[in-house]
Amino acid sequence: MLATTDSATSDLEYHKAIKNSGWKSRIIPTFRPDSVIDLNTENWKKNIKELSKVSGIDIHNYETFIKALRQRRQFFKSMGAVSTDMAILTPWTEELTKTEIGNIFQRALKEKLTDEDTSGFTAHMIMEMAGMSIEDGLVMQLHCGCYRNHNQEIYERLGPDKGCDISVQTEFTKNLRNLLNKYGNDSRLTLVVFTLDESTYSRELAPLAGHYPALKLGAPWWFHDSINGMMRFREQVTETAGLYNTTGFVDDTRAFFSIPARHDLSRRVDANWLAGLVAKHIVDMTEAGEMIKDTAYRLAKKNL
Repeated sequence: MLATTDSATSDLEYHKAIKNSGWKSRIIPTFRPDSVIDLNTENWKKNIKELSKVSGIDIHNYETFIKALRQRRQFFKSMGAVSTDMAILTPWTEELTKTEIGNIFQRALKEKLTDEDTSGFTAHMIMEMAGMSIEDGLVMQLHCGCYRNHNQEIYERLGPDKGCDISVQTEFTKNLRNLLNKYGNDSRLTLVVFTLDESTYSRELAPLAGHYPALKLGAPWWFHDSINGMMRFREQVTETAGLYNTTGFVDDTRAFFSIPARHDLSRRVDANWLAGLVAKHIVDMTEAGEMIKDTAYRLAKKNL
């Protein structure tokens, strides 16, 4: 299975073409609402107008905005989507009052925002997306702690998302507490967290995933899906979180032709890790044989 990430405003025309062609291969969309949730996004108001157009809902306040997002999520599900994906610098979560969030949305429409408005809106929307995932069953993915477009010269010459993405220090225990206290014990939610900040693996992410039923840990991401990066992830996470609170290897790349090699590398690294457990008599060969099937295939299928 291959999944694309698609803006909330996308009409998914290419997915429609695949569906109508009768081709049996499974290529599905993923709901990516960043362009309408991040108030710092360039052309945010234009994106809201586009969201109004594709949803058929006149967005003039926060309530109609949420109604449009729900409509789009259902449309994505009808096209085969199984998950959502959000990229955020800081995974701060907070539930604002109806008045507070409504006022921020109106200030955004009037282009009179403060930095506090934009961060508060994102924190609230992460909570909203979790609630919607419980309603519609879409897996919720968060990619956290990445400073995008760090090299200004490359950004100015080639535009956004051309690499130059650098890890930043990320805190999860306090930032996710509001979300996990409201939804983390609900078995209907699957929340998958990815990060570049390896220092959080054993200190925060593994204990959180080991405790909250809804939270799963995504595979090492981007330049951390290296041999050493993968081994560090297994060694720092698995003892506390357990293998079954991770998602197996879910690839995330624009380098289309690298995908088979990356999955092959992941299987080899996990096989080497499991062989070490067998050699130390922590698990036996039968158990390791089942565990490698889980890391390579079954965990990803179950969680995504």
